[in-house]
Amino acid sequence: MAMRQLVVIDEAKCDGCGECVTSCAEGAIAVIDGKARLVSEIYCDGLGACLGHCPQGAISVEEREAAAFDEAATQKHLTNLRRAQAAAALRVTETPHQCPGSMMRSFGRTAAAVQSDGPPAGSIPSALANWPIQLTLVPPMAPYLQGADILLVADCVPFAYADFHRRFLTHKPVIIGCPKLDQMDAYAKKLTEIVRVAKPKSLSVLHMEVPCCSGFTRLAQYALQAAASDAPLTDVTIGIRGEILDTVELGAGPAAHR
Repeated sequence: MAMRQLVVIDEAKCDGCGECVTSCAEGAIAVIDGKARLVSEIYCDGLGACLGHCPQGAISVEEREAAAFDEAATQKHLTNLRRAQAAAALRVTETPHQCPGSMMRSFGRTAAAVQSDGPPAGSIPSALANWPIQLTLVPPMAPYLQGADILLVADCVPFAYADFHRRFLTHKPVIIGCPKLDQMDAYAKKLTEIVRVAKPKSLSVLHMEVPCCSGFTRLAQYALQAAASDAPLTDVTIGIRGEILDTVELGAGPAAHR
């Protein structure tokens, strides 16, 4: 036991919304009996990534005597969470969500709330300029990838971010996949080969805020390193409510947020 930073949750303020659960990449927080609770001290790195995601201001970080953060135990914990969620998917159950990123929620949006005064959707041209788009199917030697600004996009992003085509897709080839449901080992080999052959001008990763989705960032970093590429890497985090939460330049040197 030693003095270190640790997340503290004020149960009196917590309304059990679960926003902190999805923002904790270590799976250290769970909603239990309607309140967010720290599952174990050893899963909390004390960096406080969950602080800005609590609408009630119920989370803080304090320095106190606590067990050290255990990265190996945390990885095992996350693996167990994924296995539990996969097992739950095979049966109908009333048990609440097992994986933080898969928690059911409704945003209460009405049709009127999402209507605009612009032209109907059918008249808006698609910015998609390449096919196939699934990482498993995209050939590394595809002409549209060579020296391009490539987008690596998690499957859910275009559904969550309404302006995806105009804001991100225009004039850029896109590759999509799911870091939670697909085989990341195969993805790593494929993306490394794409980077090695295509020599992209840049690589941008767009993923959701849920912890399991951040695997795409690590995938991109691995591929660039394995292919000995110095292409700049941009990491964009999209919120489950459709907003851009963060944009980070992950090139050489300290990460730059914008």
